[in-house]
This record gives sequence, C-alpha cells and structure tokens, in this order.
Amino acid sequence: MNLVALADFNLVAAHGGYASASRAVGRPKATLSRHVVELEQSLGIRLIERVGRSFRLTQEGRALHERTNGLLGEIEEIAGEISSARGQPKGKLRLSVPVTFGHMAMGRLATEFVARFPEVDLEVTIEDRLVDLIEEGYDAVIRVNPSPNSDLVGRCFYRDQLLIVAPPTLARPAPGSDGLVGAATPAVVGLQAKPLDTWSALADGAQFSFMRRAVLRLPVPLMIRDAVLAGAGAAILARDLVASDLAAKRLVCWGEVPGGDIELWVLHTSRRLISSRVAAFSEFLCEQQNIMRRD
Repeated sequence: MNLVALADFNLVAAHGGYASASRAVGRPKATLSRHVVELEQSLGIRLIERVGRSFRLTQEGRALHERTNGLLGEIEEIAGEISSARGQPKGKLRLSVPVTFGHMAMGRLATEFVARFPEVDLEVTIEDRLVDLIEEGYDAVIRVNPSPNSDLVGRCFYRDQLLIVAPPTLARPAPGSDGLVGAATPAVVGLQAKPLDTWSALADGAQFSFMRRAVLRLPVPLMIRDAVLAGAGAAILARDLVASDLAAKRLVCWGEVPGGDIELWVLHTSRRLISSRVAAFSEFLCEQQNIMRRD
C-alpha cells in the first residue's frame, strides 16, 4: 500500500472533498484525486462515491479512514519529533574506547560531554579488541591508527609522537652504532612483540639503531610505562603518556621513533544522516585541546 496515497485519501476524507483538502494544504486537486484513484486500484475497491459535485465515502472508505487516520497522524508526529531532535542530542550513546585512552581521558571527557548534553545517556566500555558496531550495538568507537580499508568513517581528533624512553639508570646505546655486537638493550614490550628486534630512534638530528631484548611483555601502555618507571628496561610509548615523567626526570628520552605517529579517530558506520548524538560527540572530541591531560 502506498502510504502517500493513503495519507492523501485521509486528507480528502477529513476535509469532506477534494477542493477543501486542496485549499487546506495548498496542493493541486488533480494530485489528490490521482492518489485516491491509485489507492482504490491497489485495494480493488471504491473508497469515494463521485456523482457530479457530491462527495461521499463508501462503507469501505469510512472504515479505512477511521482505522488509519489516527495511525498516520501518530506516525507524522513521531517523525516530526525525531527530525526536530537532530538539533538536540538525546537518548543512549554507546561507545567502545581503547583501554589506555579510557583510563587516561574518558572519565573527564565523559563528564564534560554529559554536562553539555544532559539528555544523552552515555555508556562507555573500554577494550582493545575491534568490536563490531552493528552486531554489538555500538554507536561509535575510538580506535588508534585505524586501517584505511575499514568500512567505518569518522574524524581524527588527536595526534601524538612515539618516543623511546628508559629509566635514568639504563645507559642509552651510542648513536651511530648498529647495536649488533654485545648485549641487547632490555626492553618492555607488548604481548605480540618478538623476543629480539631492532629499534630506531631520531636524536640530535641523527638516526641510530640498536638491538633490544624483551625482558617483560605487558598488554597495555599504562602497564608498560609503570614497568619502565620501576627500572625494567626501555620502551616505546606516546609522548603525552610520559610527559610528566620526563619533566620530573623519572624517565629519559632516547629519541623519537621515525614515522611513529599515533592518531586517535572517532568512527561510526555512515557519513549520511548520522544521529545527533554521534555528531555531537565527534564534534566535542575535535574541540578538545588537552585530550590526554594528566594533572
């Protein structure tokens, strides 16, 4: 059934004729008449008796009008509410964010966001796995350096640089050496890292490389940072994560990782007609000046 034709039939029935309905809504009588005829043909019954200038609903027409006019009115009312709500974010917003970002920043950001948009019911989960937005019911996710081949779309709201840092008691490999001779530098790494590997750093305008040996494997950067602070070895960590430790000389920086940029993106499933909640949260993140602020 064509709902536009049904809506026009109810419009004509409610106003008692095509001329009255046409004047009320400012649409041509011919269009209204054509839609009513199309509806009658699709149902295989006559809905309106037309004899000269007289107008009368058939028994079937009265029944259809009584049963559907209120329902269509409710649908229009709901559609209007949904449309007008695009400018006023409200309702539930489910987010999945990485563990480190969640622990370092999400508590403050979530508080500021719901203070700005009090009608949004914000729910945040923290995990480093790649959740399925549609299957698991998430509205948006935050991901680190997302794949360009991802089906998701969104905006980058934060960038940082990876550094090689170490406790002050650990001697830095001499710049210019290949590091392949002698003992490898002890290091704290992620769970998937190789036992032995070569790290490169940019320091004082020059690049140097050295061998590192994994002495400890930990799942998240916060734990890796704490292990480095405790003297376990060197590690590759984001600048903002260790900024206060470098300033206080609890850690030292051996150099930047070449090409080691970190980007955080807020992602969702479509660019078109995204919910006001997702749009507001994306814009909110992009406005922040100190995403990973640590007071």
